[in-house]
Amino acid sequence: MSYLVFFSTLSFVLISLFAIIFPGFFIATYFPYDTDLETFEPSIWLFPVFLFSFLFFILGFAYYKKKLPNKISDCIKFSLNFEISKRITLIIIIIILVFYIGFSVNELSINEDGQWVDYQLLKKALEIWPSTESDDIYIQEQNSRYVRMALLVSSLEIFQNIKLLPFVASIFVLVVTFLITYQISHKRFSGIIAMLVLLQSHTFLHFDTVAVYENFWILFFLLGLYLINKKWPLSSGMYTLAIFSKAFIFVFFIPTIFYIYRSEISSRKKVWTICSYGVAALIIFVIFSFGDAIYDDIMSVNNSEFFLALNTLGYTLRYDVFIILSLLPLTIGLFFTSRRGVLQADSILVLILTSLLAGPFISMLTDFYFILPYRFLPLIVFVAIGIGVLFSKKD
Repeated sequence: MSYLVFFSTLSFVLISLFAIIFPGFFIATYFPYDTDLETFEPSIWLFPVFLFSFLFFILGFAYYKKKLPNKISDCIKFSLNFEISKRITLIIIIIILVFYIGFSVNELSINEDGQWVDYQLLKKALEIWPSTESDDIYIQEQNSRYVRMALLVSSLEIFQNIKLLPFVASIFVLVVTFLITYQISHKRFSGIIAMLVLLQSHTFLHFDTVAVYENFWILFFLLGLYLINKKWPLSSGMYTLAIFSKAFIFVFFIPTIFYIYRSEISSRKKVWTICSYGVAALIIFVIFSFGDAIYDDIMSVNNSEFFLALNTLGYTLRYDVFIILSLLPLTIGLFFTSRRGVLQADSILVLILTSLLAGPFISMLTDFYFILPYRFLPLIVFVAIGIGVLFSKKD
C-alpha cells in the first residue's frame, strides 16, 4: 500500500512540476486554438526546483549512507529526536498566535467591497439569505452553502464585522494543524514546525481575514480528520459542515476514508467511523437532491481542461516558493517516514495528491468555477503537516 500511494503521488507531483517548469507544453498541446508558445521553453522555476531537489537528495543519500560529516549528521539526528515539554509548547503556541493576531488584526478594518469582485455576489446573496431563490445562478450557489452563510451572517449581525469569524476560523486552522501533526508524529516539536510552515505561506496570510474566501471549509475538514481518533460521530459531522461550507471539499471523501483506514484506532471503530461517513454522504446527497442546489446544472465535462488546469499551480502559488520547492522532497521524505512505521504519512501523501488533483478535476467537470489561489490552501496545510511529520518520533 505504501508503494502504491508513493508512486501515485510521486507521478502526479512530477507532472505538476513539469507543468510549472514548462508552462507552454500543456497549453500548446490541449488549447483548442493555435498558439505561438514554445513547448519546452522553461520558466524561472527550472533552476530553483532542480537545485532544491538535488541538494535534498544528495543530503538524504549521504545521511542514509552515513557519509556526512559528524557535525552535520549530529545536527540532523538532534532535530529528529528533539522534543519540547508541554509547558514550553503552550508558551510557544501562545507567542505564535499573539504575533499572528497582532500583525493581522488590522486587516479586519479593510472593506472588501472594492477589493474582491466576488464580494458583490456575496452582498446580494446576504440580502436574500436564507432564501436561495434568485435568477443569478452564482447567488444561488452562494446561498446553498448554508453553514458558511450562517456563520458570515452571524459575524455581521453579532460582531458588526463580516471578517471577524473568518479570522477566528483561520486562527483555529493553525491550532488544528498543530494538533493533527502532533497526533500523527507524537511530537509537539513537529506540530510547532507545521504551524510555522503554514504561517510563512503568502496564500494563507493573504486570505486569512477575507470573508468572501473564508477558511470555514478547511477548518471543519481538518477538525473531522483530528476527531477520527477521538469521537467518530463528531468527525463525520464536521465533514458535513465542511461540505455545506464549500462543496469543493467533496473531492476529499475517499482520502478521508483512507485516513480512517490508516489511523491508530481499533478495527471496530474504523468500521463504525467509515459507516458514519457513509451516512453523512447519504444525508448530504438527499439535501442537495431535494434542495435548490445548482450542482447538477453546471456539469460540463471537458477532458482538455484537466491538463490546461495543471498550469494554474505555478502562477497561483508563485509567492509560495517554499511550498512548491518542498513538493518533491516531501513526497520522498514521507515515503521513508511511512517505511519507518508512521502509517499516517501515507495518508498525508494521499491528501497532497488529492489537493493537486482537485483543481484540474473540478475544471474538467465544470466551467462554473475558476482555480483561485485560496483553493490551494488544503495543499499548503497538508504540506505543512507533512513537513512536521518528517520529524516523527518513531525510528
